[in-house]
Amino acid sequence: MKLVLGILIVAVSGLAGCNTVQGIGKDIEKGGEAIQKAVK
Repeated sequence: MKLVLGILIVAVSGLAGCNTVQGIGKDIEKGGEAIQKAVK
């Protein structure tokens, strides 16, 4: 549960920090990669 919360916090702060749609896409991709690594 703490891992999911941590990922959400990072994702929200990352989304708040980027200014372009391309930047949002990269942040979402990084979040997905982090989830995949956590599952393994």
